[in-house]
Amino acid sequence: QVQLVESGGGLVQPGESLRLSCAASGIIFSIYTMGWYRQAQGEERELVAQITSGGSRTYADSVKGRFTMSRDNAKNTVYLQMNSLKPEDTAVYFCTANYYMRYWGKGTPVTVSS
Repeated sequence: QVQLVESGGGLVQPGESLRLSCAASGIIFSIYTMGWYRQAQGEERELVAQITSGGSRTYADSVKGRFTMSRDNAKNTVYLQMNSLKPEDTAVYFCTANYYMRYWGKGTPVTVSS
């Protein structure tokens, strides 16, 4: 059974940082492209960042230079370091694992507000 469990979300003020984690089980983690998506209230889900099995990273333009995604294959875990957070980063953040099919976690909420 595939499980993706996100953690690390919360309430922060603008300009602060958060680090999200996603622990995967039930997959051969090292071969999967891992991703972070987010969905703000009333908006469509959007790709925030992804990292391939080879370590290549892609970021949405809105987070470039502020967010960094990384993976630890020994721990079957990916991370999303989010710096200089803005109110528009407020959303539920979802972890995904994609190979021949895409798996989703249940999400962790991030709220950026003063």
